[in-house]
Amino acid sequence: MAIQKKRLVVVGVVVLAIAGAIAYWQTRPAAPTHQVTVYGNVDIRQVQTAFDDNGRLLNLLVQEGDRVKKGQLLAEIDPVRFQDSVDKASAAVAAQEQVLARLLAGSRPEEIAEARAQTAAARATLANAEITWKRQESLAAQQFVPQQSVDNAAAVLKTARANADHAQQALALAVKGPRKEDIAAARHLLQADKASLSLAQRELADTRLFAPDTGVVQDRILEPGDMVSPQTPVFTLALDNPVWVRAYLPEKALGQVRLGMKANIQSDSFPGKTFSGWVGFISPTAEFTPKTVQTTELRTELVYRMRVYACNPQHQLRLGMPVTVHISLQNNHPQKLSAHPCGN
Repeated sequence: MAIQKKRLVVVGVVVLAIAGAIAYWQTRPAAPTHQVTVYGNVDIRQVQTAFDDNGRLLNLLVQEGDRVKKGQLLAEIDPVRFQDSVDKASAAVAAQEQVLARLLAGSRPEEIAEARAQTAAARATLANAEITWKRQESLAAQQFVPQQSVDNAAAVLKTARANADHAQQALALAVKGPRKEDIAAARHLLQADKASLSLAQRELADTRLFAPDTGVVQDRILEPGDMVSPQTPVFTLALDNPVWVRAYLPEKALGQVRLGMKANIQSDSFPGKTFSGWVGFISPTAEFTPKTVQTTELRTELVYRMRVYACNPQHQLRLGMPVTVHISLQNNHPQKLSAHPCGN
């Protein structure tokens, strides 16, 4: 019995020691981490280029797989009808410019002189009509001429007075020149014609399709002779410099990672090679880990979507490629980056 009691005491002591050791390892402070590792894929960045107007496709200047630079000419549509619109609008602008110039210049000296001469002629006619009317009235009083002659002379006098007044008003208008309202209306018409010309020139320029960014022609969708429209893409461009890595930051590491911190990107396609990058975006909203993240530890944790940028001048990082991102927490101060750090 004494031996059994000793054995039970020894077993109890051993159990308590093991329990104490387990409790210590469970409650001991975690070792400090100096790096955050996340997993993700290079985002697929594509642009579908299309013309801004309808037309017939005339030329395609690049093929699938060609690398293009921003602003490079990719394709053209038939410009004939767009050039006709430009010519028509240009002629309208030129004509309205002459109308406005004529109004601003006012009456020519010759026009004023002509108005003065017509006024003088009208006054002379009026004076003669007055003399004739008085003579006919005197003769009618002595019954040398019928009353009808007096009435005819009076009518001629009335007409001469009206003509003289008309000539005087025409002279006044010639001296004053155009009304300011007419000049303002001419200015606005000229502005409208210039706007129409600018629109026609823009539509003519849009017959040429340029690359919106540097990339690779992924798909050539149409062929010469096809009809195009703003809703019909001509090419699909893959944008691969810089690339964006979509990854998910665990909530525990949220307070350790900041925008602008440097990051190292690794891919199974290039063992031992590290690509330099930087943290460019961290989502303000938490979400559950997507199924595409295959690490067991992260599947049930709350994460924040993040975007890690990397320059890719050699085009080794391909769109959709799975990668591993390491973010050092030692001497990794956030840096302010330019809008286009890769020189695009």
